[in-house]
Amino acid sequence: MNRKDRILYFIWLHRTGLTIGALGLGLALFPCFQDNPYILGISNLIGIYLIITIGLNLFIGYAGQISLGHAGFVGLGAYGSAVLSTDMAWDPWLAMVLVALLVALAALLVGIPTLRLSGHYLAMATLGFNIVIYTVLIQWDRVTGGPSGFAGIPPLSLMGVPIDSEFRFHYVIWPLAILFLTLALNLVRSGLGLGLAALAQNETAATSLGIQVSRAKIQVFVLSAVLASIGGSLFAHCFNFVNPHSFSIFSSLELVTMVVIGGLGSVWGSLFGTALIVLMPEYLEFFETYKDIIHGLILVVVLTLFPQGLITGLRYMARLKIVQRRKRANH
Repeated sequence: MNRKDRILYFIWLHRTGLTIGALGLGLALFPCFQDNPYILGISNLIGIYLIITIGLNLFIGYAGQISLGHAGFVGLGAYGSAVLSTDMAWDPWLAMVLVALLVALAALLVGIPTLRLSGHYLAMATLGFNIVIYTVLIQWDRVTGGPSGFAGIPPLSLMGVPIDSEFRFHYVIWPLAILFLTLALNLVRSGLGLGLAALAQNETAATSLGIQVSRAKIQVFVLSAVLASIGGSLFAHCFNFVNPHSFSIFSSLELVTMVVIGGLGSVWGSLFGTALIVLMPEYLEFFETYKDIIHGLILVVVLTLFPQGLITGLRYMARLKIVQRRKRANH
């Protein structure tokens, strides 16, 4: 093997780590070339949604389950951190951790009965959970502020320095996003990840292989809820304001759309799907007005043409064409 082949083999062998390193370096330098607070705010929003979408993709894409109520967990994380850090004067980081633990407990209590269901029954159960959380956020106005929302949420801080600008928040949200992205990539290659892949294909077959199906479902459901809670907390402390409408069933639909566009079972696809859905309203004015309708249409079209998601489907088609061309060339 010559030097060129060794270099190519090294790159192929460590492609994931090199890609993460290149992404991290690019994001670290991004504010140096783009210091517009509005652009940085959009970038930060992509990072927040990426954390949430990674967890949802693990549940939908890898475990093969359906959740139409994930925005409920995001809302719990956002309002939990808001109440603890504002009304009770807790440190925002401590509030975020405590709320994430409480959301994990809530997901466990919700998941034990609901994850016995499957298909559209599970979808309806998670949808009902989202409706309950949304209704509580609207009606419990003494604590949540009701339809008017909750304002005055303090920013995060590091070593006494408040993270009160888009520039500073960039260097908090994106390291966390890359950390969770790396953990997810390692998770799907682990024994648990392989078990989830088997579970998504056939629960009976997975059981015959010794996989505890119920336990695996609950584990990934709790993990996805914790990531959603962390994303919600970061959202609250980044924008210093939360509103119940940000965590409605339409927000859950938006999260599912991000997963489907990026590709079911594709961790890297979560980054693409999230970025596309967040950026589209910035370049297409009509998208913001009709986004709920457009999200529904995107889901219908993509799942009809590419059942495994847009990026995954396009990648499969590209590989198929390459194989077909090679066969023609050999003949």
